[in-house]
Amino acid sequence: MARTRRGSRGSKSPTVAEQVLGTDDASLLDVVDNALNKGVVLSGDLTLALAQVDLVYARLSVLLCAADRVLPNEDADFIERHRTRRARRARRA
Repeated sequence: MARTRRGSRGSKSPTVAEQVLGTDDASLLDVVDNALNKGVVLSGDLTLALAQVDLVYARLSVLLCAADRVLPNEDADFIERHRTRRARRARRA
């Protein structure tokens, strides 16, 4: 059940989830597409312990988003770099 807040006039204002995902029914593809367009950060902690003694502690963060969001000007440059690397490998061989 989604929570809604009522304004002073009694109208429903959308929740944060409704603002991000929208109020329409969405398929899994729509949700994944929206998440990749906006970006999602996953964070977690990992602790390895032996006999209740912490041996290894790691804090992990992962950014999931479409590559064109992170590197917007990378398209043309990527193709050019690929061609130059391929030409260098061909010269070495």
